[in-house]
Amino acid sequence: MRILDSLKEGAIVAELNATDKKGVLSELTASLANASGLKQEELLRVLLERERLGSTGIGGGIAIPHGKLKPLQSMLMGFGRSRKGVDFDAMDGKPTHLFFLLLAPEDSTGGHLKMLARISRLLKNTVFKERLMNAADWRELYMVIEKEDQEF
Repeated sequence: MRILDSLKEGAIVAELNATDKKGVLSELTASLANASGLKQEELLRVLLERERLGSTGIGGGIAIPHGKLKPLQSMLMGFGRSRKGVDFDAMDGKPTHLFFLLLAPEDSTGGHLKMLARISRLLKNTVFKERLMNAADWRELYMVIEKEDQEF
């Protein structure tokens, strides 16, 4: 299972403008809706519901907002970066910089859990995180993710 199987090129935001959790989710879902043709309001609703259960800010400057959506046939991903960082209620209380958004079909059982685990493992690599933080634009971000996804 590869990240690039689900990541939409048009859903990569090189510099998020948001200053809070809802704003980040709104920006990410807007780009994913634009890239996928899905309704942004529905994507945002699913993610906000999931955040009410507990923050997806896992610490170390990383968040993996995720949820399940009925009409999906396969997983969809987006990515966003905030160089200045956003308060995302992360477990370590520190600002979050890197956001991997994952949406899975409602009937998905193990697939989305495997993808969450894969993303988490990739992000334990500090060199990968540094490359993501230093990438110039969305194309370079995509290439950094592609390279790591193929090597890991």
